Amino acid sequence: MLVVFSLTTGEFVIVGIVPDVAADLSVSIPAAGALVTAYAIGMIVGGPVVTVLTARLGRKPLIVGLVAVSVLANLGSAVAPNYAVLLVARFAAGLIVATFFAVAVATAVSMAPAGKQASTVAKVALGMNLGIILGTPIGTLIGQNLGWRATFTTVAAFSVAALLLVLRFVPAQPAVATGSVLGELRVFANRDVQLAIVLTAVGNVGIMTVFTYITPLLTDVSGFAAGSVPALLLVYGAGAVAGNFLGGWLSDKALMPSLTGLLAVLTAVLALFWLVSGVQVAAVVMTFVIGVLAFAIIPGMQTRVLSTAGAAPTLAVAVNASGFQVAAAFAGWLGGEVISGGPGLRSIYLVGALLTAAGLAVALYSLRRDRVPAARA
Repeated sequence: MLVVFSLTTGEFVIVGIVPDVAADLSVSIPAAGALVTAYAIGMIVGGPVVTVLTARLGRKPLIVGLVAVSVLANLGSAVAPNYAVLLVARFAAGLIVATFFAVAVATAVSMAPAGKQASTVAKVALGMNLGIILGTPIGTLIGQNLGWRATFTTVAAFSVAALLLVLRFVPAQPAVATGSVLGELRVFANRDVQLAIVLTAVGNVGIMTVFTYITPLLTDVSGFAAGSVPALLLVYGAGAVAGNFLGGWLSDKALMPSLTGLLAVLTAVLALFWLVSGVQVAAVVMTFVIGVLAFAIIPGMQTRVLSTAGAAPTLAVAVNASGFQVAAAFAGWLGGEVISGGPGLRSIYLVGALLTAAGLAVALYSLRRDRVPAARA
């Protein structure tokens, strides 16, 4: 769990220190937001490539190697002399994340009782929740008081602690895959697998656009002081923990119907946030609610991929994680365009709602595909 915590903190902590990085490196807010895109592109590339290249490694040396790369990349971020080097370091940090999550999720689900796959994914994701509810606010607080470089140094220190625990407690296990690479790749010819990955990418891009720029949204639109941001991220993280377990429970009951319903509610909530974002009390409540919904959809999306992937679950989950990062990469770019050349910062909420509605359309189509064969039977 500490590994997941450190990786998640390393991924999301940048959203709390975007203004600090921009000011220190003399770049714009959209340019600093592109650091989220760089990390995401690292995951997009690393998901399939690193997973395929390491599929025949024993799981313990694989995990050790992945965490070691994370340590070095976060240290590189901490000492980056300029924006370009920081951009490369964030890309490198993202390269290994999808493979690690894929190994963790696929292993946990393979040991889960029947009908409990989604709630098992939720348990694995608890470290992710803690990274958001604790790691991101703490990292933001460190960045605001000691400088953003101290934030990445702290993330690297947590990764070192996680690495020591892996060396001490993780038992030796066989390789993730034993078949041919071509055999693993054949899973992506399945239309349902393709749709599941598209659902992850499209269904998350709206909320990721909002989350990438949540700090300036809360300060410049809702009028909160910068010092309030760590507490507000804590509110978001509390919602994420609740949503994680809610989503796992709902997905075990009715996978696609619950996922479709959650996306519909998220669409409506983001539109409502656009309307009430200038009211601080409402903004606090809505920050919690979008945290719940953003993480309630994740267990179902992961389980959908696993249920359609068949013999290659690890590679499918890794590519699905890359699909999530396609959303993150697009979100970082799109949010910057909306701020600098579009309708302005506040409209990011409305853009997020429209994009989530596109994910809802994919979910409805997948649900219809599921029901047509059942009706014929």
